[in-house]
Amino acid sequence: MDQGGIHDEHPFATPMELRDPVRRFRGRLAAPVTVITSGPAEHRAGLTVSSLLVAEGEPSYVQFLCGTTTGLWDAIVESGAFIVHVLEQGHRPLADRFAGIRPSPGGLFAGIDVTDTEYGPELREARSRAYCRYAGHRDEPMHALVHGLVERVELHDLREPLQYFRGEYLRGGRGT
Repeated sequence: MDQGGIHDEHPFATPMELRDPVRRFRGRLAAPVTVITSGPAEHRAGLTVSSLLVAEGEPSYVQFLCGTTTGLWDAIVESGAFIVHVLEQGHRPLADRFAGIRPSPGGLFAGIDVTDTEYGPELREARSRAYCRYAGHRDEPMHALVHGLVERVELHDLREPLQYFRGEYLRGGRGT
């Protein structure tokens, strides 16, 4: 009998035979794992996002899919800004926390070193980040394709990026 502990498998995972073929195709593309944050100190929001596109140019921009029923969506629309944090291998617990699959007693940001900025909460341990201004969105089924203009970038010498592939985190080309 489950006593409310941590599950060995994702408790909300759709069985393989019921998964959408396009979702399964997308799962075969290694994707970066990021946490996107937004909102002022009293209304911080964040979400783990792997459906992300970064395009350099004048201006440079970021696009990503965000559920329109999430706190992140509300915070981005209200504040007009967000931060994209690139995660490393050691950030798996952080990725799981912001994906809603790891407990976070006290809230998403409890116990995390955070600096509030005009773009939203900055996760100090995720040192490669882009500060973006919300530039609009396109409605998609169950999501919005958020468009943000990159206004500033901070880079860290990233050696072991956290990547997602076929429902697992990658390490050295293999699922972990």
